[in-house]
Parts: sequence; C-alpha cells; structure tokens
Amino acid sequence: MRGWLAQTAGGLPKIFWYLWTGTLINRTGAFVMLYLEIHMVVEYGFSPTFAGLVLGLFGGGMALGSLAGGVLADRWGRRSSLLLSNVALAATAVVLGFVFQPVAVAALAAVYGFWNGLGRPAFSATMVDVLGPSLRMRGMNLNYWAINLGFSCAAVLAGVLARTPHLTVFLLNAAAQLTMAAIVFWRVPETQPVETVLPGTGGRARATAVRVPVEGSIATVLRDRVFMTFVLLNLGLWIIIESCKLIPIAMHQRGMDAADYGTVIAVNGIMIVAFQLFVPKLLAGRNRSRVLALSALLVGFGMGATAIAGTVPMLMLTVVVWTAGEMLNAPVNGTLIADLSQPAMRGRYQGVASMGFTAANFVAPVAGGALLQYAPPATLWLVLALLGVVVAVGQLLSGPVRERRARALAEPKPVVEGADLASVAA
Repeated sequence: MRGWLAQTAGGLPKIFWYLWTGTLINRTGAFVMLYLEIHMVVEYGFSPTFAGLVLGLFGGGMALGSLAGGVLADRWGRRSSLLLSNVALAATAVVLGFVFQPVAVAALAAVYGFWNGLGRPAFSATMVDVLGPSLRMRGMNLNYWAINLGFSCAAVLAGVLARTPHLTVFLLNAAAQLTMAAIVFWRVPETQPVETVLPGTGGRARATAVRVPVEGSIATVLRDRVFMTFVLLNLGLWIIIESCKLIPIAMHQRGMDAADYGTVIAVNGIMIVAFQLFVPKLLAGRNRSRVLALSALLVGFGMGATAIAGTVPMLMLTVVVWTAGEMLNAPVNGTLIADLSQPAMRGRYQGVASMGFTAANFVAPVAGGALLQYAPPATLWLVLALLGVVVAVGQLLSGPVRERRARALAEPKPVVEGADLASVAA
C-alpha cells in the first residue's frame, strides 16, 4: 500500500497540493447549479425548455469566460485571474440567492458561468506549469479525483440543503469560493513560464528572468487544425456527459421523484472517488487514441441507455457505464491538451480546450431540453448514443497526426545564449 501511494501521490510539488486542496473545497461547495437543476422545474415552476435554457446560458457564459480567461492567464497572469474568478463567483452566487424571476435567474446564470469559465484556463495552466511532463498524468488524475470527491459531497449536500432556507445554499457556495481565493492569495505564486536572459554585450553583469513572450493570439490556436480537431471531439464527448443534467427533467416526466437525482448522480462521484486513482496504472503504455475511442463508446451507450431505464436502480446502472468511460477519458485528455499546447501560449490553449467543455454546458441542456419537451421520449438518448460512436471513430482517425504533433512539441528547443533583454521582451 505504501508503494502504491508513493507511485500515485509521491513526488508532487507543494504548490500542486495547495491547488488540489482548493479544488476539493471549491467543488464541495459548488452545489448552486445542482440545486437549480433539481428545483427549477419542480420549485421555481420553469418549463423544461426554459430550465434547459438557464443551464445552457450557464454553459455559454463559461465558454465565453474560458476564452477571456485564456488570454488573461497569459497576459495578466495565472494567479490574478484565479483571484478575480473566485471573488466574482462568490459575489454572483449571493445575488443569485435573492432572485426568483425567470429572466433574472437566466441572466445571472450566464454571469455565474462567465466567472466560472474565466478561472479554468488559469487553473489548468498553473497545474501544467508546476507539474512538468513527467508528473502530468498523475497530477491531473489526482486533481480530477478531487473534483469528483467534491462533486459527490456537493450532490449529497444539494439534497440535504433542499430542506434548509433557500439562501443558505448560495451563501455556503460563496464561502467555498472565497476559501479557494484565500488559498491562492496566500499559497500559490505566479507560475507563468519565464526564460533566463544571459548577460549580453550591453554591460549587464547578471542573468535576468523575464516572462516568455507570447507570439500569437486566440486566432493562432483556432487555426491549429490538429488541436481544434481534438477540441471538437472533446466537445462531442462532453455534450453527451453534460446531458446528465437533463435526467431530473426526464425523471419528472416519467412520474419519478426528481429529488432522487441526487442519489442517481452520486454514483458518478462515488465510482470516481473509489477507482480513479488506479486508472493511470491501468492505462500505462496503452495507445491513447484507442483509450479515448473506448471512452466515447462507453459514455455514448451508457447515456443512451437512459431511454430504457425506468427506475432509480436502472438509472444508477446507466451512470455506472458512462462514468467508466469518463474515468478513462479524464487523465488521457488532460495530458494530451498539455502535450499539444505551445508553452508560451499555454493559457490560450487551455482556454480554447476549456471552451470545448464549457460549450457543451450550453449545447447539451438547450438542445436536449427542447428534445425532451417536443420529441418522442427516447429521441435525446438515442442521439447521444450515436454521437458517442461518431466521437470514437473521430478519435481513431485523428490519433496518429495528434501523436506526431505531441512528439514534435516535446523535442527540446535550442537555447540562444547572450540574448539582449530588450529584444526578448519586445
């Protein structure tokens, strides 16, 4: 057991563990959207379509925030972006707790999503900065484990807090965001890459560390066909996964108690908490594209099986299937995003990659909510199963080119000595 713990968590830098702790606290307190998922139709009185729109606006806000956050992480710094994101999230959560009018809830959900997305690229870039290539798989897997441990606690708390005063949910969420901000403020330094400029001919007596200059923009990332193909495939996968937010609506339509959704979705977190730490060893040495393809099939078929799951135990079984696919995807996906990112533009690459996830938070509930309301009951779930097959085929076809790009970026670059500080900073 000691040997396994050392292989799983040993040798990781102290800054990583501060970030990991912040993730755990932050995600444990992130029950605002879970609360809304469960109560918008039953308690707020929103229609399934409007509830899907609210969740979609949250995702759309996250997508825009991710793009803005990617630029800020490179230009303003990772630490400052994280602080802004968490403080603004806390303030927005408190305001959201006082609002019940549909349009206002929808608008605030979009704002809440924007601040949520703003911090994601900075957080991911900081992780990549401090871990380095050799520790990425283990570190990202551990952080993903913390996300889901926190999510499991949040799912349980969302059910418990349903019987407490309404505002309590939002105040506790704000407290979690401010705790994360405090950890970043006191314990996490700026990690943006720097390069050492050696003394040149200008009379400088010592080397100087300066930030690595950014030589591109978001447009540069968007023109990277290899990377954008991977982002689009991830978008497809996350559209399937994020459709789990529509399960409470489907349960309500079938005459089931939507409050049982907390029990159903908790299976996802429990599985990841129990088994995720074993995944890196299971995947060691395996073809990453094949792993991603298998993941997509499991996610697609698992979510598609919701069409025939008419009881809470059957719904829990479908969660087991698609969660297995999610668990296989997470560490490979995170490592590949880092491997395909140019170091000086890491924030932008993480921002665009995060947009693939956050855009799914818009597409899945908006399109899915409309399908649930206007199409035959099984339509949404069968479409998601087909999408899983499409993503799996795409991962297999694009894999070889993607791996060649990752190997090319991993090759060491020559160091130019005697560079002039002004020319580097220009």
